[in-house]
Amino acid sequence: MQRLSTYIHELESWSNFTWRLDQLILPLSEVHFLQGRILGKMEALGFSLQKEAFLETLTLDVLKTSEIEGERLNAEQVRSSIARQLGLEIAGSIPSDRHVDGVVEMMLDATQNFSDPLTSDRLFNWHSALFPTGRSGMYPISVGQWRTDKKGPMQVISGAFGKEKIHFQAPDSTKIEDEMALFLDWFNTNKTLDSVIKAGVAHLWLLTIHPFDDGNGRITRAVTDLLMARSDTSAQRFYSLSAQIQLDRNAYYTILEKTQKGNLDLTLWLHWFLETLIKALKSTDTLLKRVWLKGEFWQKNNLITLNDRQKRMLNKILDGFDGHLTSDKWAKICKCSKDTAIRDLNDLLSKNILQKDEAGGRSTRYRLS
Repeated sequence: MQRLSTYIHELESWSNFTWRLDQLILPLSEVHFLQGRILGKMEALGFSLQKEAFLETLTLDVLKTSEIEGERLNAEQVRSSIARQLGLEIAGSIPSDRHVDGVVEMMLDATQNFSDPLTSDRLFNWHSALFPTGRSGMYPISVGQWRTDKKGPMQVISGAFGKEKIHFQAPDSTKIEDEMALFLDWFNTNKTLDSVIKAGVAHLWLLTIHPFDDGNGRITRAVTDLLMARSDTSAQRFYSLSAQIQLDRNAYYTILEKTQKGNLDLTLWLHWFLETLIKALKSTDTLLKRVWLKGEFWQKNNLITLNDRQKRMLNKILDGFDGHLTSDKWAKICKCSKDTAIRDLNDLLSKNILQKDEAGGRSTRYRLS
């Protein structure tokens, strides 16, 4: 297969990035304004709702950074894993598998320890957490070390067999140690660059090096979250860049490919990055409204005795239940019998927490009162 163009990592002055700050100053200023506004709103919420908003946001971040790579994690496992690792008590906590715990461990280390240096060992630990079995799906990979390219160059390819298109080819594995040493030195010693701009540059730079056999996207977004936490000077995350990237996934890959086949002027990439951040910050208003309503609900009903199934299902409804709630769905989600589901629902009806929709009989639907 013929490569279509030269990549920026092949340019003689590779990593000497430039950008036009005059074209970025307006979106950068808006990012900082929105960051300040969100942190102000958080301080007004009170500790319990702050905790809930943080848990919601981090759960969303973990889910969406995996979805970008085509992997869907169980939301309740993610939420439970985060709560356990942070020592938080939540209703309806469930066990989580090693793979979920690994993604959560990486994201928590990035955001809670944002002021710590970024080192190769730290990145290796993240990579090992992402792949606890030493495999990506069915295939063995090199875990906790830089890739070796034993099966050929690291490429991003699409298309049917024989008609493949190479979107990107990463630097040869023999260069990775030097490339990462340069990146980590810049990351840890450049103290003057605005942390938001630095997050955008680091995101593009690390993805271009593509230092691991797999997991490069998730690790890159964790590094980006680390820098955004530094910019906020807060370990409390109240917006998710990964969630917005997932919504704009096609545009994300398009701008990445264009930038990696261009020159070392990152203005267009950084402009896209900042505009995506602005969307992520603005979407937090929706999350805060949901958290506020959820907090009011549990405050109103805090003296009512409920079992773990009921608490779990009520949280699912408050988080935005998909479709209509029926006794069949209750039984399936809670892994209980239909009779148990009906008893749970009737109990909530008697306590005026749920009410029946107008349709009755076998198709009875329930919603919050």
